[in-house]
Amino acid sequence: MQASKPLAWLAAAAFAICAASSLHAANEAESIDSDDFVEEASAKGVAEIETAKLALEKSQNEAVKGFAQMMVDDHRNANQKLADLAKSKDLGVSDDAELLNQAKAMVLKLRGEESFDKAYMNNQVVAHRETIELFRRGVNADDAEIAQFARDTLPKLEQHLKKAEEINGQLPDN
Repeated sequence: MQASKPLAWLAAAAFAICAASSLHAANEAESIDSDDFVEEASAKGVAEIETAKLALEKSQNEAVKGFAQMMVDDHRNANQKLADLAKSKDLGVSDDAELLNQAKAMVLKLRGEESFDKAYMNNQVVAHRETIELFRRGVNADDAEIAQFARDTLPKLEQHLKKAEEINGQLPDN
């Protein structure tokens, strides 16, 4: 049970960071600076790809694996579009997952095979809700093309959330 202490600590830290970032997001205006949007959106995209790759390795559930492959494909595509747009505006993109998402990925890595699928899909529901909120603010970004990117990407993210909730609801609680 040595692994459970670091896992419990990591889960508590991830929860605290999540609660703090939720309070911070609630206090922000409805719009977002284009540079901040690009940085956050690209980091979230990288995190989606990395956790999806982990799901492709660890999951034995075909629905979860199919969802994970969709995450890799769709988020890789969106990140490339965002990177091209950012480059044209001389804005930087994240090439590494943000700290909170790195913590979530680590928790998923430590999960046993039997509880991995539920943990991954729970993570996907939460992550997509947060990303949708970011993109809703991005629709009001100070740059028209970045706002259009957010507007164009939002329906796909909403589809991801709906599918994540559907799969998550079909998995047994472990």
